[in-house]
Amino acid sequence: MTSNSGNTLARGGKAIYGAPLGILMLEARFPRIPGDMGNATTWPFPVLYRVVRGASPEKVVLHGARGLLPDFIAAAKELVDLGAEALTTNCGFLSLFQQELAAAVGVPVATSSMMQVRWVQATLPPGKRVGIVTVSGATLTPQHLEAVGALRDTPFVGTENGREFFRVLIKAEKDDMDVALARQDIVDAGRTLVARHPDIGAIVLECTNMPPYAAALREAVGLPVYDIYSMINWFHAGLRPRRFDLTEIA
Repeated sequence: MTSNSGNTLARGGKAIYGAPLGILMLEARFPRIPGDMGNATTWPFPVLYRVVRGASPEKVVLHGARGLLPDFIAAAKELVDLGAEALTTNCGFLSLFQQELAAAVGVPVATSSMMQVRWVQATLPPGKRVGIVTVSGATLTPQHLEAVGALRDTPFVGTENGREFFRVLIKAEKDDMDVALARQDIVDAGRTLVARHPDIGAIVLECTNMPPYAAALREAVGLPVYDIYSMINWFHAGLRPRRFDLTEIA
């Protein structure tokens, strides 16, 4: 409805309004603390959620999301039908479905935080490169990287050897989580990444459950840290650009 021109005709066509971003969620029961993609208070704007039943973190991260593409396409279409104008997912390993999802729904799709690797690389000085902290270094493949345009030799380190993060999020060994231990797992992985690759100039966090710990990692390694929160805020900014008041130009 446009009141500036005197037009008071409200147009329909959607089931839900005011939330142009849809998020495809894995089916999980671990705690989603503030900063986690699955905690709605994380976002400074409304979002639409859709859980893809049967798509557990273990299936997606450890087993390549085999057989799950039709379920994600169906859920994506439901979100678009509800009113989503763009879609994202809550697992960086779903980069494997980037092209298929975008082709199926016909709206912008950003499946993975790792899409930022190329963007961030463009900001770095010569001789520096981007590294990735991932939830599972053992199963992050060149195919995952290529799907988002990242180089196959992009360095990364996983959290499998940590005490809390991996076993709660991926192995689902318990329903609670020691946040301090989870934070330390991310910091330890980041420190290992930088120690192994001194040419790292910035870090991208693959996992959408890592934003609560991005600031701690930034303080620990002294490098810029990007995550799904930074990417989705950029993504949403194009869906709803800020309106500036031009009526009082000096």
